[in-house]
Amino acid sequence: MNQTRTFLMFALLAVGYFLFLAWEKDYAPPSPPPPVASSARMSSADGSVPMASSTVTAPPSGTTPAVPALAGSASVPAARLINITTDVLQLSVDTRGGSLVHAELLAYPSAPLTHKAPNPPPTVLLDHDATHYFVAQSGLVSSSDTAAQDQPDHLALFQSARSAYTLASGQNTLSVDLTWQDAAGLKVTKTYTFTRGSYVIDVTQRIDNAGSQAWQGNAYEQLQRVAPPKPASWFSHYTDPESRAFQGAGWYTGEKFEKLTFEDFSKKSDQLDASFKGGWAAMLRLYFFAAWIPPANVTQQYITTTINPDSAHPHYLIRTVGPAINVAPGQSASSQSRLYLGPNLQGTLDAIAPGLDLSIDYGMFKVIAVPMHWVLSQLHAVARNWGVAIILLVLLIKAVTWKLTAVQYRSSAKMRKLQPRIAQLKERYGDDKLKLQQATMELYKKEKVNPMGGCLPVLITMPVFLSLFYVLENSLELRHAPFLWIPDLSAPDPYYILPIIYALVMLGTQWLNPMAAGMDPAQAKMMKVMPLLFTLLFAFYPSGLCLYYAVNGLVGLGQQWWVTHHIDREEVAKAA
Repeated sequence: MNQTRTFLMFALLAVGYFLFLAWEKDYAPPSPPPPVASSARMSSADGSVPMASSTVTAPPSGTTPAVPALAGSASVPAARLINITTDVLQLSVDTRGGSLVHAELLAYPSAPLTHKAPNPPPTVLLDHDATHYFVAQSGLVSSSDTAAQDQPDHLALFQSARSAYTLASGQNTLSVDLTWQDAAGLKVTKTYTFTRGSYVIDVTQRIDNAGSQAWQGNAYEQLQRVAPPKPASWFSHYTDPESRAFQGAGWYTGEKFEKLTFEDFSKKSDQLDASFKGGWAAMLRLYFFAAWIPPANVTQQYITTTINPDSAHPHYLIRTVGPAINVAPGQSASSQSRLYLGPNLQGTLDAIAPGLDLSIDYGMFKVIAVPMHWVLSQLHAVARNWGVAIILLVLLIKAVTWKLTAVQYRSSAKMRKLQPRIAQLKERYGDDKLKLQQATMELYKKEKVNPMGGCLPVLITMPVFLSLFYVLENSLELRHAPFLWIPDLSAPDPYYILPIIYALVMLGTQWLNPMAAGMDPAQAKMMKVMPLLFTLLFAFYPSGLCLYYAVNGLVGLGQQWWVTHHIDREEVAKAA
């Protein structure tokens, strides 16, 4: 089987699949919002605030959260912001609820470093702007008086002793306290603890009951976010890697990882509503994410819901609610959790919490993609450049699969040499397909040619190529990584050199594999325009991907030439 046509088949399937996804994303009719109903677990004052309960159980079947006004609307007065700076994070905490409403990752600039922009601003992960709303909230809700509005949830007004905190040089940890107190003597202290070099924030909610009555309630943590702005057109699906990446909620049940796109939040059947230990809840985007990580030994209730689905910017929420807390008069109790705000670095996250590495979801190719990423990282440790590491990875894979691809190229070369004789058989037998097939198989047997010999190696190596597509597409390490003339391996080649190289490789492959006699004219025309089509396709894909495929094509072309030349020499020697 002709190697170019085999690759072409897989490439067209992949392109068709991505085009279908892009079309669905832009033009599919929106799903209807879920019906609004009451729920025992949601406050009637604000749909973003849960109701307290004595146990962590699922709600009655068929109920959905009520959808009242959003936090931060005109009915909720604004509060001041507290600025917090560590060595890796720049944060803003709103005293309204003590919520984290802005987070910048200082080690990850929002754009590549260039002469024109030597100091680009840091990447923003959390933001309280309406069109990019993404915040991390926590609070306590009381079951003693469900009608009370004055409770220490994420709408309550906290107090802080200072308006700015900084992790000083030589200081390993920084603690920021926010306090809330009611007239009955209940005091809540929310403490954020930051550690040098870490993107993990320890969050403690301490309850001191100086009143005369016992307090009972639940602690909760949640992430609220709006969907990112839609691409201007389906074409953006190819020019912007983030528009192709998964955007939505993700969670780990202690056993498996699951996720929910913003589009699927409106499907009642896909909503999360379960209790389990050892899990976490996150909002995911390309390269970075935020995740609440409760204590692993405590059963938590996890839910997802949509706040104000009919508004211009509906809020998508994922929440974890802890078990009941009872605090007698004169006693104290506390609830702990951790919040991760940072990069999605493969191989480092499981040390923070089990399953956190799964936030980089390679899907069905995970079993191959994860080892491939590890190998790429080891090559970078040697080469000190991600572009060079990609080239070394190509050479390594080619060395491992050399025998397989050699079988494929030998089969293609032999099949090519038989094409004139097969054309003669077609002329001889005309429309008698049975006799033509029998004569063709006899020819293959006589010449010791396996027509499937070129297909099997492609089928074996194709999962490796597809896995590497996802590895290179999702690797944070390639973001803003320079290579020769390319300032950012996660962005398209600014001068289109790599796509042109790949087009030349395809032309060379076609030269080594002339079109078979009797080929369908439409197929022949398609083969001729494929180099141009792939040049246009790769022109808008990340240059790291283009580098891999261009180098892989060059090495494959060289191997194919060597195999073909070797076969020609064998035939000359036999003829002599």
